[in-house]
Parts: sequence; C-alpha cells; structure tokens
Amino acid sequence: MKNFEYFEPTTLAEASRLFAQEHAQLLAGGTDLVIGMKAYTETPQSVISLQNIPGLDDVTTYSDGSITIGAMTKVREVELSEDIQEHHTALAEGASEIGSIQIRNLATIGGNIAHASPAADTVAGLLVADAQVGIASAEGERTVPIDELFTGPGQTVLKAGEIITQFRLPNPASGSHYIKHKIREVMDLAFIGVASAINLDNGTITDAKIGLAAVAPTPIRATEAENLLKGKEPTDELLQQAGEAAAAATSPISDLRCSAEHRKEMVDVLTRRTLQHALDRARG
Repeated sequence: MKNFEYFEPTTLAEASRLFAQEHAQLLAGGTDLVIGMKAYTETPQSVISLQNIPGLDDVTTYSDGSITIGAMTKVREVELSEDIQEHHTALAEGASEIGSIQIRNLATIGGNIAHASPAADTVAGLLVADAQVGIASAEGERTVPIDELFTGPGQTVLKAGEIITQFRLPNPASGSHYIKHKIREVMDLAFIGVASAINLDNGTITDAKIGLAAVAPTPIRATEAENLLKGKEPTDELLQQAGEAAAAATSPISDLRCSAEHRKEMVDVLTRRTLQHALDRARG
C-alpha cells in the first residue's frame, strides 16, 4: 500500500472540497477501496473518510410510507430494516445477497452504488423503488433519479467533489421481489439480477416496475415490459409477454461465467418469477 494523506472531515462541504482534489478517494465502508489499495489497483494520494459526518447513516420512514436511507447506512441495516422489508422487499433481499455478514456489516449502500458496478445487488431494488439519489458538493445539492445515475461500467454522472448522501424511496409497492442468478450459493457476483415491484387495485395492476442488473453496460429498467403490465389483470400469458419484453431490453455480454444468449433467456425466466412473487405479496 502506497503512502497517502488521510482526512476525517465533519461536514459535507469540507469533504467535498477535499474530494474535488486530484487522486482523492472517499472511504465509506472500505470493502472495495482498502482491498484495492492493498492490491495496488487503487493508489489515491488522499483518502477522505465520511465516518464523522452526522446524518449520513440515518434511515427515516415518513407517514406516506416513503423512506430515506443515508448513504453511509450499512448494507446489513438495509437488509434487516423492518420498514424496508415491508415496503421495499426487493431492496432488502438484494442487500442480503452481498458478500458475507461480516462484509454487510462494513459495506454501505452508498458505496455499493457509487462503485457503479452493473451487477450491484442493491441497484435493481432501488430501480423498482424509483429511488431518488441525493448528491451534495461544496456548491450545493441536487437530486438524480437512480436510472439516470449511471453512464457506463464504473461510471456515473457525479462531478468532481460530488458525494452521494442519501436515497429517497418515494413509492412503496404492494409487493416486490429480487432474484440473483449466480453460480455459487454465497459470496458470488450476480451474473443476472432481476427485481420486480407491483401495485394492485381490485385485481388490476396499476403500476409495475422491473429492474435489471448485470445484463447491460448499466443497470436498466425494462420499461416496455412494465407498460405491458399496467392496467391489466395478471395472467400467465401476460407475465410471459413481460418476461420476453424484459429480455429484449437487455444487451448482455458473453464471458467465462455465462453466454449472452443464456443471460437473455434467464432474464425472461427470472422476470416472470419475480413478477409472480411480487404479485403474491401484493395480494397478501
């Protein structure tokens, strides 16, 4: 590990000014950064810890059912939060898929998203929650929809000095579900991640969201599949059509773990499965 300067700011403005410098890195949970520094794949000249900035690890539930999750909230807390489990089940399920319990007790949801991996386990759940990403810098604050945050693998719209501060989940779903398709049972990256969320009213789907991870350069919403579902009563044929439409929205790659063709096939299958689970939960 190369020598570096270490800072512990107590305000976002101070952290932003430090982070805007060249070759600076933020330290949240450290599960990616510290490993990278030890392996010399990350060689920052300065490291800025966010641990001492108040309010970044709060989870707040409002009377309308919306939830705000601070970016420094541990993944394990997201997994175990009763409010998140009830209103945004897919997100809690995605959090439970990250690494081991030890890793989830260190890793933060903000770090998981800022890393901008197309295969991040929390991202599909945030997509179907319509999450709004709070961003702060020395110049002020702004909000970006989660589906507009990513520009490519490892890349986001964040500008120099900008820091993710929170995720606001405005729309509780009647039911949602996440499935991670992987090779190993534990401690494995998703080679497909699918989340679905459904709202029902008198047996009719009033809203549907489908989030896909690891099947395109960035995490995506399957909007055509969602539109197929809205305003209709769920049937096996309708879910099959939605699965096919979701698969058509993807542009996966072939690698050592899985072919692009198989990934598309599994998006179809897993979309139908997550939709069925979400429907079952919505019906109570």
